[in-house]
Amino acid sequence: MKKVDIFTDGACSGNPGVGGWAAILCYNGVEKEIYGYDKQTTNNRMELFAVIMGLRALKQTCEVTVTTDSAYVSDAFLKNWIDNWQENNWKTAAKADVKNSDLWKALLFEVKKHKVNFVRVKGHADNEKNNRCDKLATGAIEEYLKLIKENQKQ
Repeated sequence: MKKVDIFTDGACSGNPGVGGWAAILCYNGVEKEIYGYDKQTTNNRMELFAVIMGLRALKQTCEVTVTTDSAYVSDAFLKNWIDNWQENNWKTAAKADVKNSDLWKALLFEVKKHKVNFVRVKGHADNEKNNRCDKLATGAIEEYLKLIKENQKQ
């Protein structure tokens, strides 16, 4: 089974606001960058979407290490919150609806295709690929906002 590292990040200009996401896939010394934006979203949704898109980019079942600076994403798996949410019909321990359950379900669908391990790193620190993902995600936001400005001038 191929071993792939995926580094992810999400960003938001305003929360909610324009969001960006990015993933860097690394396999056998080769890297692939993917990124995009959403015109109205939240930071947490972009963090989730980055992981979803990173996993969707894989063409076959792999052993994957997902590295993220999002406690929201990593803790759901590392602290087994995701299992509890499913068992409780997508309710939290406080009986509230789990936020972003649509994306959590999509992420679970992708995770089940692979053997996935989550690793959390400190954001905006010394992880070079996480910092690159941050630049790609914020760059996607800037790119979208620039397009909007240009279209308003026309």
